[in-house]
Amino acid sequence: MDLSELQPLLSAVHGARVVCVGDLMVDRYVYGEVGRVSPEAPIPVLLSVSEQVMLGGVGNVARNVAGLGGKAALIGVIGNDSAGHETTGLVGQDLGLEGHLVVDGSRPTTVKTRFVAAGQQLLRLDAERAIAVDRETEAQIARAIEHAARDAGAILLSDYAKGAVTPGVVEACLRAAKSAGAKLIVDAKARSLVKYGAADLIKPNALELHTLTGLPTDTDEEIEAALAQVLNDCAAHAILVTRGAKGMSLAERGRPVRHIRGVPRRVFDVSGAGDTGLAALGLALAAKADIVEAVEFAVLASGVAVTKIGTAVVTPTELIEAEQTAGLPRAEAKIASLRRAVDEAARWRADGLRVGFTNGCFDILHRGHVAYLAQARAWCDRLVVGLNSDRSVKALKGEGRPVNDEDSRALVLAGLSSVDLLTVFDEDTPLDLIKAIRPEVLIKGADYSVATVIGADYVQSYGGQVRLAELVDGFSTTAAIARMAAAKPASEAS
Repeated sequence: MDLSELQPLLSAVHGARVVCVGDLMVDRYVYGEVGRVSPEAPIPVLLSVSEQVMLGGVGNVARNVAGLGGKAALIGVIGNDSAGHETTGLVGQDLGLEGHLVVDGSRPTTVKTRFVAAGQQLLRLDAERAIAVDRETEAQIARAIEHAARDAGAILLSDYAKGAVTPGVVEACLRAAKSAGAKLIVDAKARSLVKYGAADLIKPNALELHTLTGLPTDTDEEIEAALAQVLNDCAAHAILVTRGAKGMSLAERGRPVRHIRGVPRRVFDVSGAGDTGLAALGLALAAKADIVEAVEFAVLASGVAVTKIGTAVVTPTELIEAEQTAGLPRAEAKIASLRRAVDEAARWRADGLRVGFTNGCFDILHRGHVAYLAQARAWCDRLVVGLNSDRSVKALKGEGRPVNDEDSRALVLAGLSSVDLLTVFDEDTPLDLIKAIRPEVLIKGADYSVATVIGADYVQSYGGQVRLAELVDGFSTTAAIARMAAAKPASEAS
């Protein structure tokens, strides 16, 4: 999918209404540092630093529908407990979500707590009761589906085998989809697809397809054979198997299997990527996109999701940026939006890397700049450079500056091996950018003192360092411009 196809599709899915039904849970991430082994047992001691809480399971599907610009009606079961109340609050915080939560006091709210250090999960603690909901709860879910689906373009059914997706709930989804003219798409964890009836599309992953058929699912040919068997065994109109870095493969009745590839990306966390793909697929089909176009949209969205930490939401801006950078040379790919720069810094930090930050106009790149940036990079594992915009440079330096426009300055800087990422800022100072990036090391030239470095107090407040880099004598943009101005009359005379 290229930008000429992506941008119209993003416009089409904006405001599309999708019903998300299934197993609802809370995803809790506890981030910390491990510095020692417990004296009580041979286990690491995690010093808690921060915590994130978000909707998981079908809740993550709904979050991604909203994040991509759609409207999500979320239907799931919670317990009458503190985690249930927390879930209700999380739904209420997202303007793109419409909550239809059914309270079942006989079961706890499903909670998954992950303990993470240096980008690695140390432990996952699950609190759940994975048995089918009772008849009364099933009836409440069915009524919520009937009500919410009346003006929906798609129903997304997420079956995590936690008990919310009963035969009665599946039947309610099939009836509601037929009545509304909506597509029913199932993300299945079941050992048989028969329970989902004549769903429009069922989306297992390659391992689940292997479990369903007992056949190998590595190569394209093996996938095709397994898809043929599973289509023969169920009533679904189509099967879409997700294959990680190999993309997705689509089998529709009466048509050859089609393999849709994605752009290879560095994987940071696969948790939630399937939810993101389901959300994108459902939104596109709700907007009446062709099924292949919808699958391409899902491949792109899930590819972006795996580059983020945790069960993350993907946005239209991130999809556009991913397409823009997919085929770019390395230097151009380093030039990032603020959002991407913040996400990249967070990923590096979660990987245990020290993020450094410096900024400047870098109008005419010279030997002094190169030495300065190399020294800055030596003090950190990844260096982010904030580049003053053309307006910002003019405000700081006066008329006639910058000599080179921001696009040219950014591309030349990004070509240096010492620069890992670059983002342009328009403010007169980089303080807001520093607060967004939260570097472990803030670097400026030795012509400053620590007390005069903008953002120094902020970085030091959370334990970060401020370093002053030595400058190479005799090299500056101002001096270079002065030399060019002095040489101009002589060249004109000649």
